[in-house]
Amino acid sequence: MYTLLKPLLVREELLKRGMQFFTPLEFSSLLNLPDYKAKYFLEKFTHEGLLLRLKKGLYVLKSDLPSEEEIANRLYRPSYLSFEYVLAYYNILPEMPYTVTSATTKPTRTFTIDGKTFSYFSIKKNAYTGYVLTKTEKKSFLIAEPEKALVDYLYFVTIGKKPLNDRLRTASLNKAKLIKYATFYKRSSLGMLIKNLK
Repeated sequence: MYTLLKPLLVREELLKRGMQFFTPLEFSSLLNLPDYKAKYFLEKFTHEGLLLRLKKGLYVLKSDLPSEEEIANRLYRPSYLSFEYVLAYYNILPEMPYTVTSATTKPTRTFTIDGKTFSYFSIKKNAYTGYVLTKTEKKSFLIAEPEKALVDYLYFVTIGKKPLNDRLRTASLNKAKLIKYATFYKRSSLGMLIKNLK
């Protein structure tokens, strides 16, 4: 099987199996390879630009990159897209940020991959809710509802970890949902901030 390890054949096989993301173990299993041969191929073709290493033990095809939303979900788990990235996605913020922002119950962490920054902000476990699975023909990812993205963001404003953007467009949001999601954080200043939104 090792003789079949031509880059184009490997790419075709990964695409045929729908393996957007794969670990060295999954790769060696797919191609029936000993671990050392799989490791050699992954290192060689990451260096040559066929593959992209997202982090230790996680690869994608550079020629067929998953969307940045899917990468964000997979890079650090559990997580869902939230904060400024999602506020811009729903047009609550007028400009798209350079960073893809997500909420997680794990420690706060930032990754930079191929020039793109993925930031994860740690929230309380009981506040880890208010997200949905969005599916299109080509991608699927976990993303906060607009109200939850705003509450997550405003919580970090109230604890001094994010600046308040004065260009927020909140008129279309469901106030009852905002108040409900704010209760998960048990912070009175967050409730006040939400009640004063125009």
